Amino acid sequence: MTFASFFEIYEQDKKKRLKENTWESKSHIIRTKILPYFEDRKIAEIEAKDVIAWQNKLMSEEKYSPTYLKTIHSQLSAIFNHAVRFYHLPYNPAQRAGTVGSEEHKEMLFWTKEEYIKFSDAIMDKPLSFYAFELLYWCGIRVGELLALTPADFDFEKKTLTINKSYQRLKGKDLITSPKTVKSNRTIKMPQFLCGEVQEYIGMLYEIKDNERLFPVTKSYLHHEMDRGAKIAAIKRIRIHDIRHSAISLLIEMGFSALAIADRVGHESIDITYRYAHLFPNKQTEMAEKLNLEGGERFE
Repeated sequence: MTFASFFEIYEQDKKKRLKENTWESKSHIIRTKILPYFEDRKIAEIEAKDVIAWQNKLMSEEKYSPTYLKTIHSQLSAIFNHAVRFYHLPYNPAQRAGTVGSEEHKEMLFWTKEEYIKFSDAIMDKPLSFYAFELLYWCGIRVGELLALTPADFDFEKKTLTINKSYQRLKGKDLITSPKTVKSNRTIKMPQFLCGEVQEYIGMLYEIKDNERLFPVTKSYLHHEMDRGAKIAAIKRIRIHDIRHSAISLLIEMGFSALAIADRVGHESIDITYRYAHLFPNKQTEMAEKLNLEGGERFE
């Protein structure tokens, strides 16, 4: 069986198990970076040296980032792993060849509360923008989660916001999907002032239905507003996802634990929250003082 023929089997096995946008990203990489090289080769005859030759070709012909190179290689390895696990391929030659590239964590930029306030004041002339960024910052939600929100997601008596879906634009169509991870399904307690703001915003929308999107825009609109607001406020431009980092850094500064923060923002694992470890204050002195008080009781 050729590699191209096996990819058709792989597609049948995997496509329905993945979100549409996840499969589209995966499929694009395979069709443009992997199939042109391996499609006519018999999959059982591909060896580690062939994978190394393909890696070298990738690195010499294109200036891909280390992260993207690693992603491309991971997609090839995933196909071979599938063949090994379910279709009796003896071994994974991509694994034997070793990976290329490396995973690099992008620098976590964030605004201080003061910087965010300056930004929000600058975009207040557009209600949709102002209220959208208020929810992003004070609730720490993801952009896709924000753009999927409907009036039905809010309970103003309980002061809660329920996150149970995500929005994305794919192939020119609006899609509402399940959230990024299982832990992303969550209920967030909102501060009183934010409840009032959201109620005010909903009141501005003409006869909006409970299941209609509150913010019928795309990420590109929010990117434009980030540019505009940062310029007017004369503050550094950060990415939209960095608003989430800003929200988390504020909670850390307020003294909340990593576990409590992970629960609020929907991190799948607390390990993700610990990537912000450099922001957590050093509590060693405070710990020693409290332990001294506890232990000192024996000598009183």
